[in-house]
Amino acid sequence: MSKPEFDLLIKNVRVVRPHGNVVFDSDIAIANGKFALIAPGIDVTRAKAVHDGQHRMAFPGVVDAHMHSGIYSPLIEDAVSESKAAAMGGVTSSLNYFRTGQYYLNKGGPYKKFYPEVLKTSKGRFHVDYGFHLAPMDGTHIKEIPELIEKFGVASFKIFMFYGSHGLHGASNSQKEFLMIGDEDRYDYAHFEFIMRAVQAAREKMPHLARQISLSLHCETAEVMTAYTKIVEKDKSFQKPGMGLAAYSASRPQHSEGLAVFIASYLANETALPNINLLHLSSRKAVQAAMMMADVFPHIDFKREVTIGHLMLDITSKAAELAKVNPPIRPREDVEFLWEALLAGQLDWVASDHACCRQEMKVPGSTMFDLGGKQPAKNYFGNIWLAKSGFGGTEYLLPALVSEGTRRGMGYNHMARVTSWNPAQRYGLNRKGDIAAGFDADIALVDPSRTWTIHAKDSPSTQGYTPFEGLELSARIEETWLRGELIYDHARGVVGKPRGQYLHRPTA
Repeated sequence: MSKPEFDLLIKNVRVVRPHGNVVFDSDIAIANGKFALIAPGIDVTRAKAVHDGQHRMAFPGVVDAHMHSGIYSPLIEDAVSESKAAAMGGVTSSLNYFRTGQYYLNKGGPYKKFYPEVLKTSKGRFHVDYGFHLAPMDGTHIKEIPELIEKFGVASFKIFMFYGSHGLHGASNSQKEFLMIGDEDRYDYAHFEFIMRAVQAAREKMPHLARQISLSLHCETAEVMTAYTKIVEKDKSFQKPGMGLAAYSASRPQHSEGLAVFIASYLANETALPNINLLHLSSRKAVQAAMMMADVFPHIDFKREVTIGHLMLDITSKAAELAKVNPPIRPREDVEFLWEALLAGQLDWVASDHACCRQEMKVPGSTMFDLGGKQPAKNYFGNIWLAKSGFGGTEYLLPALVSEGTRRGMGYNHMARVTSWNPAQRYGLNRKGDIAAGFDADIALVDPSRTWTIHAKDSPSTQGYTPFEGLELSARIEETWLRGELIYDHARGVVGKPRGQYLHRPTA
């Protein structure tokens, strides 16, 4: 008898590839952690092990291109718990934004000292494959960009456009201390320009990698937000119960986001940097600004991101302060426009912007409660300005998109493009994003007709609450496979020890 050629054969699935407009019945054969053969009727004797896919939909493993592990809790903890949450959501690749300064490791200094600590802390703790985007916060970091690419495999960088004079959670007069940069450094538009020039210089130095070296921007303007925050804080109409999310949205107005897109785009043109990612666009004005800039500067390859939070929540959410995030959750008309843009192919990928912020940190002194049940404690609501920004949601990314997207007529192949293929291609994950021979055998098995209700208690995240609490979804992740090994099973939860590998990008 000949030796089996496959390590695993997953029978009876409906394969969703990111290309075309067809979902097809097939079997999936895996060898050495990679897809070996995708075809119907593969003989079971050709595999060492056989698994019944029960006619579920096989999506490529999700590439969650926007996460924040280690921002509010130590990285050594977040790497474990939040990657478990990712696996629950069908995520197999987690790309995390990281920087020096307050939060994260609470350290400044050069990345040549800082980043090895990040890698050491992460090793052996992630349940999914993982990588990092880095933010050049000072002049030293700008000089380090070539080394970060060549030595450490960091192919993507980030600018937080509002950090120079506006805080993470609202207005702030202590940004130097927050950023942990020296007196000689300024975090301003000139700094952003110099980052862009350095990234482009690195691309020119490394033409074989240039296609997948990019710069991402959080587009909000500090000056507009600071002024509007003062106005909104004094506006009595925003001081009524239940108006917190509306107030926060008004304090960081949509045109602030659009204006920042204009500025970022003009600087990209000035510095000849073609690979620009506009992160978590949250409003009609932001998306329209991004589309206008694509017309004005057709030589720039803009990619446009939206988060599942901005697609599923609006300012009327009873989650209130729990849903505070930057940029803010917006009014329903903005949410509907985001869906229109996504369906029209104007948004390139959907991410979670997952940032586990436990309730005691989110709103100090608050009382735990069930958003789907009784009214929350009185001491909880009422001060959006004191709440921390950000929340988790990677575990709901794919099921929420399949649920709401299906209702709105979005095709499954389109879903696979915006959750896997597009971010993988942009960020240098050349073995990820598709179910095809030679790719990493990353799979999210989805039951598209399994109705369930989101409850934070069911998530392995340590956050303890979710702004999505009580939301009913019509699709559920049944299993997640990473490089041919089961890492999540709905019946059992996360399976096995952490086996995520560091993604030195661009990958081969």
